[in-house]
Amino acid sequence: MMQAGLAASIPSPPSQWASFDIGPLTIHVYALCILAGIVLAVILTQKRFVAFGGHADTVWDIAIWAIPFGIIGGRLYHVVSSPDAYFGPDGDLARIPQIWQGGLGIWGAIALGALGAWIGARRAGVKLSAFADAAAPGVLLAQAVGRLGNWFNQELFGAPTTLPWGLEIDADNPNFPPGQEPGTLFHPTFLYELLWNLAGVVLLLLLARKIRLRGGRMVWLYVAYYTLGRVWIETLRIDDAEQVSLFGITQRLNVWTSIAVFLVALGVLIYLFVKRRPGKDPSVYLPGRGPRTTQEEGTGPVDDGSGDRVMKSTAERNGREGAAGKNES
Repeated sequence: MMQAGLAASIPSPPSQWASFDIGPLTIHVYALCILAGIVLAVILTQKRFVAFGGHADTVWDIAIWAIPFGIIGGRLYHVVSSPDAYFGPDGDLARIPQIWQGGLGIWGAIALGALGAWIGARRAGVKLSAFADAAAPGVLLAQAVGRLGNWFNQELFGAPTTLPWGLEIDADNPNFPPGQEPGTLFHPTFLYELLWNLAGVVLLLLLARKIRLRGGRMVWLYVAYYTLGRVWIETLRIDDAEQVSLFGITQRLNVWTSIAVFLVALGVLIYLFVKRRPGKDPSVYLPGRGPRTTQEEGTGPVDDGSGDRVMKSTAERNGREGAAGKNES
């Protein structure tokens, strides 16, 4: 029976594929997956931010703050939620900065990433809620792509399974669970989350076409959607993690965190949709602030009559307005 399951299983990349050398540099595929996710997230965020009436370059101005803060926060949360590898009897503190080995906690990444985004947004004169609404689908896309890094590292898989999409893990891999027989298949939780996140990106973008998801609605919808999936995916995982007992139930810290964040997100969404009816979409910039090119080159976002936001020169607008005034007089 195991042979039949193995024939239809999902193979893991060979361990040597997890990294490769270019001259004196060692490139880790996990890091490349994170980088690819970030690039795709910025591209999608730029497109949405411009549609909101902002300038594409402003997204990079904010991202250079949000990205490093997010990576640091993600690593710190991982260390706190899985402390044995660093502070346990066989722990090694030198592993804490080695993020290429895997281990970024999403909640730390979101918390410190949001702080970095707030700093960048204030410096760029952008409303944080507007940037967050523009960035939410891109963040979910980045999370999906980043999960491929876990596949290359053969890490963060779930409990043993006989399902035909069970994941193969090398028996000599350090992450292979002790006591399990070679050839045992495991739930590919990296794939579950990858597919859940990609479906979420599509769902959020489709909803944005039907519903006005501004004023923080998009970002909180993203949080609620992601945490809903993270709860059931997290319960399948068997890697070492901090266990917390609440109400007589012992679960991984990430499970309780996901439940708590989901309830908060749901409450905020109810408030935003019921108590605060969306009005006309405001400017993404703080009062008196605007995109750098608007101030330096005299351009700004205007409505071209089709509902799309496009960049037109102030001189062109003034010319049209002046001509209209002469006709009316």
